[in-house]
Amino acid sequence: MKNTLFTGKVYHRFDELPSTNDYAAELIAKSTPPEGTVVRAATQTAGRGQYGSRWESTPGLNLLLSVIYHPSWLETGAQFYLSMAVALSLHDAVCDLPSTVHPPSPPVKIKWPNDLYIGDRKAGGILIQNTLSGQFLQSSVIGIGLNVNQLEFDPSLPNPTSPALAFGRDFDLEALAEHLLECLEQRYLQLKSGRQAEIKAEYERHLYRLDVPARFARPDGAEFTGVIRGVRADGRIRLEQEAGLEEVFDLKELRFMQNG
Repeated sequence: MKNTLFTGKVYHRFDELPSTNDYAAELIAKSTPPEGTVVRAATQTAGRGQYGSRWESTPGLNLLLSVIYHPSWLETGAQFYLSMAVALSLHDAVCDLPSTVHPPSPPVKIKWPNDLYIGDRKAGGILIQNTLSGQFLQSSVIGIGLNVNQLEFDPSLPNPTSPALAFGRDFDLEALAEHLLECLEQRYLQLKSGRQAEIKAEYERHLYRLDVPARFARPDGAEFTGVIRGVRADGRIRLEQEAGLEEVFDLKELRFMQNG
């Protein structure tokens, strides 16, 4: 890593792991890994996403990695800002990829809370596991799974895609991994410098279905039409409903409908 200050200076690479996040957590349990330590695998046998959802990836075609940071300066009540910063870094890296598709490929968006979408399809996901110490974070394992060159997916998956599919070309995994880690460190340092308002504003600007009427469902299955207006600092999403009424939801209280 030539263009980072600390991210990727310690780099653990494997052909296969059950989970890069689990391996990173084991490193933390044994010692204090240097800031920016990276764990990367060509394939995972027990990859997972938010709330235990599975993450499948064809070996050698995609990016599966975890990064260890020690944001001891970030209060526990502000930990969603870290999630927003990481989501933005993934968005940054994919938006920088060249496309050969004409007309231009669908827009790259962040589906709340931290999935990466190209058009209406999921290309990447993030799983962050924080360790707390009093009112502050102690360590964070930032897991990132990004489909890159995969063209075929398990038909049981609802809506997967990859930059190769969307942009009409293959990509150099090593170059993309390096650029992604550069973007991640830049966003991490932006957060560390106290620019939380900038991060939140950018995150909201890139939200999937922002300001567009869409269908959602509550846990009991009841569907309704709402318009995403942004997020709160605690990570809950703001939806405007009929008559201008606004309601906030956490991840377990809301499900996207219509290809979401």
